[in-house]
Amino acid sequence: MRLNTLVQDVELPVIQAPMAGVQDEDLALAVSTAGGLGSMPCALLEPDRLEAALRRFASHERPINLNFFCHEMAEPDETNEERWRQALEPYYLEFGIEPPAPSTAGARRPIDAATVDLLEGFRPRVVSFHFGLPVPALLERIKAWGAIVLASATTVDEGLWLERHGADIVIAQGLEAGGHRGHFLSDDLTLQSTTTGLVAALSKLLTVPIVAAGGIGSRSDVEALLAAGAAAVQIGTAYLLCPEAKTTQLHRGALRQPERTGAITNLFSGRPARGLTNRLMRELGPMSDLPPEFPWASQALAPLRAQAEARGLDDFTPLWSGTCPGAFPGLSAARVTRRLAGLG
Repeated sequence: MRLNTLVQDVELPVIQAPMAGVQDEDLALAVSTAGGLGSMPCALLEPDRLEAALRRFASHERPINLNFFCHEMAEPDETNEERWRQALEPYYLEFGIEPPAPSTAGARRPIDAATVDLLEGFRPRVVSFHFGLPVPALLERIKAWGAIVLASATTVDEGLWLERHGADIVIAQGLEAGGHRGHFLSDDLTLQSTTTGLVAALSKLLTVPIVAAGGIGSRSDVEALLAAGAAAVQIGTAYLLCPEAKTTQLHRGALRQPERTGAITNLFSGRPARGLTNRLMRELGPMSDLPPEFPWASQALAPLRAQAEARGLDDFTPLWSGTCPGAFPGLSAARVTRRLAGLG
């Protein structure tokens, strides 16, 4: 089953991945207008900001995928946070700043009943989830108004779990994908596989459509994944250099550097995510037991990031990227979408 037979008014088998911090409604609308499925990251949005986005999307005839997180929210742990600040102490001294006081501001939060109340007033046609699915009562409400539900799997077991628990479409997130890993049944990254391998394995076991995500930088990549059993592809990194994206100049510059390598790291949020390697990752190691549990690592890094970026440095900036950065430099989101769909 192709994406356009399940989601009305989506013509092309291309989904723009939701990317918090580097996009707003403009990118989602541009992709949707071009015939793909644009996505809006919602995990960091306050209620009034989410409502403004919903009102804007409501006047658009094509669907927009609204993405939320479903992680279990860890309580802040002062001992772990103090250990993290101590690990960062040499950098505070280097930049001549004081360590920040513990804060819960700006944390990524899971979807809750109040958010579903807000969504219900607009009845979005497509809703997607990272880190599992909402609790059954919330998922039932979302599906009751007819929404198509997508959710990310990083292993076969997660794909099977998502199908059993109500996902209409499973996103097969391979190790090549940029940004946060979507795992939720196990933290063991050795259990995860490449995008092609995961799509091939899931296509033999699932009855719901599969969307391939990770390592997609050309039309030939799309064709290979469709041939492996995917109904569509989900792509994020290819859109980061589009004018409609809100990617910073520092981030854009890093994506254009062919010598920049990438790695999966937990330093920026406390949860594994793929990005381009920078100073913090080199000096502390990309994976570490120093950061507090997700989502509390970023607060202690915030002043360092601000100071470094003011000097033109990306030393403490999460440069999220998959394994195919810079594939379409400067092209509009519409042109990227159509090229990936094989339309020129």
